[in-house]
Amino acid sequence: MYIQRKLFDTLLPALDDKEILVITGMRRVGKTTLLHRLFEQISSTNKLILDLENPLNQLLFNETDFDQILINLQASGLNLHEKMYLFLDEIQTVPEIVKPIKYLFDHYDIKFILTGSSSFYLKNLFPESLAGRKYLFELHPLSFEEFLGFKEVKASFFSSWKEKDQQKTLYIANKHQRFYQEYLQYGAFPQIALAKDAEKKKMSLIDIFNAYFDKEVAQLADFKYLNKFRDLLFLLMKRVGSRIDITKLSQECGISRDTVYAYLTFLEKTYFVEFLSPFTLNVDREVSGARKPYISDHGILQIMKPVPMGTLLENAMMTQLRVRGHKVQYYQKRNGREIDFILDQQVALEVKETGTTSDYAQLQKTCETLGVDEYYIVTLNFVDLPGFIPASMI
Repeated sequence: MYIQRKLFDTLLPALDDKEILVITGMRRVGKTTLLHRLFEQISSTNKLILDLENPLNQLLFNETDFDQILINLQASGLNLHEKMYLFLDEIQTVPEIVKPIKYLFDHYDIKFILTGSSSFYLKNLFPESLAGRKYLFELHPLSFEEFLGFKEVKASFFSSWKEKDQQKTLYIANKHQRFYQEYLQYGAFPQIALAKDAEKKKMSLIDIFNAYFDKEVAQLADFKYLNKFRDLLFLLMKRVGSRIDITKLSQECGISRDTVYAYLTFLEKTYFVEFLSPFTLNVDREVSGARKPYISDHGILQIMKPVPMGTLLENAMMTQLRVRGHKVQYYQKRNGREIDFILDQQVALEVKETGTTSDYAQLQKTCETLGVDEYYIVTLNFVDLPGFIPASMI
């Protein structure tokens, strides 16, 4: 069963552009499925899709003279005298492929559509080699709206926050509550959403976590002590939604501050952890401020390091917001007043299991001092008051 991802609608018109399309993201988020779906949309028969984890397909590009690759493409069924569409999956397995792709793009009429699972690799290599030649797209775990699609549940989601607030009803909240509890517990990977059995979901989550270590950390990172890297990752899981102190992390893991920074960069660039910077209109303060970590998928967080419901809900909300493409920041004052998420410097969200009127009053007061005019309490349990939005409607 194929469930269309929201990114598909963005990618489809880009198939007509000259630029190379690069789809990146964490493993198992559905990049290969999306690639095959795009392949089906090409009306031309002069197209080819290759899985570069297959050593035989890697050989196609293993030519010193890049013009010779055209002979291999012709042997694979492509007509060299017409526009060619070349879909390449898992390009991070062949790092040297970027050079022949650049050459072929510059000299022949080939439309490239690529996927790769490591942002760390793609973002560091591609800007230099393919500058001005590519569009980069990121595919994330499922939003709750997409999750309901995988469950074949019809639901209406409103684009504006005011509409979400005004259109909420107890009926809709209760209708979606069972599904949202599953979304919270097991996360947002497509294969997990489709699995029927709870035990299979748990086993698959552990497999995804192990695959990250085996295929991303072990293969891409040059880390001498993988156990220290693992220790840092588990410390971050315990600190989800809390500001991190590099010095303390260094001391607890027994590694240098520079090593901590290197590990954090790798975790971020391979999509396993996302860090939020503090809300400020001063760019220098934003860059230098203490950041808060969130795990890319709350199902992995829950299966590897169970956390309180409030923390799990906050991490899940980060997953939902990221898919919507917002610039997300947090606010926390020294006296303890804080706001979980500020979107595009315009909308503030505070996440609660069950929000209260005092929570809303505090949020309102803080937002007034910041000059943020739109603010809401996001709740797990339904609250029938203005300014409260169910998490299942985000």
